[in-house]
Amino acid sequence: MTEQTPKMNVESFNLDHRTVAAPYLRIADRKELPGGDVLTKFDVRFTQPNAGHLRSETVHSLEHMMAEHMREHSRDVIDVSPMGCRTGFYVLLSGDHTPEGFAPVLEATLRDLLEADEVPAANEIQCGWGAHHSLEGAQDAARAFLAGRDQWLQVTAA
Repeated sequence: MTEQTPKMNVESFNLDHRTVAAPYLRIADRKELPGGDVLTKFDVRFTQPNAGHLRSETVHSLEHMMAEHMREHSRDVIDVSPMGCRTGFYVLLSGDHTPEGFAPVLEATLRDLLEADEVPAANEIQCGWGAHHSLEGAQDAARAFLAGRDQWLQVTAA
């Protein structure tokens, strides 16, 4: 951001998207609640901002699959939400987490996706747009993200 750009209320609006290098995993926010509980929000960026994006069906399927399978690897998962720009997801966890500690959970989740033979809840009973999914797209995106595993903790270009 430049000095003339005012600070925004939304953390990602203050991130200079020109300097990041996807794929990556970073803490987007950490909040201590009044009772002392902590929430950690991760930015899980699949594609390079302003250079690429995930197809809508792929995002939808990744959302279903990550939300379902990630809970098999962590009891701290509160929410998995796609970014409107379709470049990644926010993952909200209860507790004070680090990228290094969350990376194995994310990796295990994405490996589960590669083994899946269907998208969970991809039907008109359990989903508001049950026909709008792509298992193949989700698996391709997971495969590409896993291929960049060594870069996940490096958010900006070297």
